[in-house]
Amino acid sequence: MKSIYDEVSFSLSKIVTQKYSTSFSMGIKALHPQLREAIYSIYGFVRLADEIVDSFHGYNQKQLLIDFKNETEKALAAKISLNPIIHSFQETVHKYQIEEKLIHQFLHSMEMDLEKIEYNSDLYKEYILGSAEVVGLMCLHIFVEGDKVKYDELKPFAMKLGSAFQKINFLRDLRDDYYVLGRTYFPNVDLTEFNDHIKMEIERDINTEFEEALIGINRLPITSKFGVYLAYKYYFSLFKKIQKSSAKKVLNERIRIPNSDKFLMLSRSYLDYKFSNLV
Repeated sequence: MKSIYDEVSFSLSKIVTQKYSTSFSMGIKALHPQLREAIYSIYGFVRLADEIVDSFHGYNQKQLLIDFKNETEKALAAKISLNPIIHSFQETVHKYQIEEKLIHQFLHSMEMDLEKIEYNSDLYKEYILGSAEVVGLMCLHIFVEGDKVKYDELKPFAMKLGSAFQKINFLRDLRDDYYVLGRTYFPNVDLTEFNDHIKMEIERDINTEFEEALIGINRLPITSKFGVYLAYKYYFSLFKKIQKSSAKKVLNERIRIPNSDKFLMLSRSYLDYKFSNLV
């Protein structure tokens, strides 16, 4: 029965999420149960593409990404795929009427990661749009459950949150991106001269996006508000830890939040959510 294959496919997307990201897994568990499968499917899809461009060294990454893109397009057209991760993703795309242009923009940014690009302001914005902002919009389709008016209202805030998350990822992964993958995303920044002043300029931009994103979190439906707020709190805590670290440390270490702290954050965030005026 196809229903069994559907169940297995969504289960595999859940496993991928739990294996790769404790923080996002916690956030998804805080969503209403009816939304979780769909968000797992989006995370599984974007993680698989990300692994192709970031981790599959020694293989023909360009061809692997082409194959992945072609399989995605075939799955969207046929409404089925023998790749369980792609299959669960296409099920979600059709159920929540996610625009295919968002998927194309995401895959375009993944293609950018396979090229040696000197990022200027325009290319930086283009990359963040595809790698993060459109992923936030895919999730927003699920959070509003087909309410087009609500989607249009919250769209700018979802993009700001996705952008802030991505820029924090850039800072967190600065060492590996630069020394291992040979990438520098921040425009007009020479990492051989990376200093606290440059870092503070980047952080000022992130802080502004966080402030705007919180407005949108306040307006989310009750079924998704706490889950998104929890992800926000995790990234904001990571951001604060990065802010307290020197530019030299950020460039030479991967700043992280221990899992024990993440679980403590869960209970604190719930109290914030219930009793404070933040959400």
